[in-house]
Amino acid sequence: MLKLHIKNETSRLRAVVLGTAESNGPAPKLEEAYDPKSREHIMAGTYPKIEDMVHEMEAVATVFEKYDIQVFRPNAIEDYNQIFARDIAFVIEDKFIKSNILPDREREIDAIQHVIDQIDSDKVINLPEICHVEGGDVMPWNDYIFVGTYTGDDYPDYITARTNIHAVDALQKLFPHKKVKSFELRKSNTVAKENALHLDCCFQPIGHDKAILHKNGFLIEEEYDWLVNFFGKENIFEITKDEMYHMNSNVFSISPQVIISERNFTRLNTWLRVQGFTVEEVPYAEIAKQEGLLRCSTMPLIRD
Repeated sequence: MLKLHIKNETSRLRAVVLGTAESNGPAPKLEEAYDPKSREHIMAGTYPKIEDMVHEMEAVATVFEKYDIQVFRPNAIEDYNQIFARDIAFVIEDKFIKSNILPDREREIDAIQHVIDQIDSDKVINLPEICHVEGGDVMPWNDYIFVGTYTGDDYPDYITARTNIHAVDALQKLFPHKKVKSFELRKSNTVAKENALHLDCCFQPIGHDKAILHKNGFLIEEEYDWLVNFFGKENIFEITKDEMYHMNSNVFSISPQVIISERNFTRLNTWLRVQGFTVEEVPYAEIAKQEGLLRCSTMPLIRD
């Protein structure tokens, strides 16, 4: 049995689900795109090729091997995008919470049933249907659970709005001893640089007390300011609009000292090393074209 344990985003990783690109299928049609960045690349004819994405994901698997981490992969579904394992479920403490995600993607959770079968069934949580949530919007951080959301009346108009206020309330009920803090995110179906698809597209805690942040991803300035005060200005790496577009906040922590990052994130990777982090650089620019990166394609199960 898997004894799930996740308290935060950075403790030493022991077990993880890493998505797969091996049967991703052809580039989607324009009307099938879920986000503005994928749309851009479909229109430009630069949508990523399967062999390039497989190569990128294997680079991450190799880093996990180096650090002796148990890695689970989804069973491949033919012609189906299964890269972003973070969206379909997430672990907080010892609970495995299934996401209620876009209906077109429901088969993704079936492809990790062999993992779910190793978890105590009492710990597998199905949220009420009214709760929309994806793992990219949910960040356990010790006493807190940070949640990205969108509560505008036009929520149904945004295919990029993935987590609603009902999910925020449900998480608070599930974890009454934690402080669930929600953040309104900026949404756009058409302009990638104005769209924070998930909370991890504009914010991520790293180490013990640091964070990567992008101010424009937040709709309400006071909520952004709360994070700046919480981590302290000197502990924050503020990314530009272009860096957010290339997903600089979507790195992935193996431990408080070790971070997997994209090799082209020159400014960020330099800063991380100055701060004393070990940076494991991997190629991930092709996968980034789908508005997701390293955190999006991993689902941690056990951290120390």
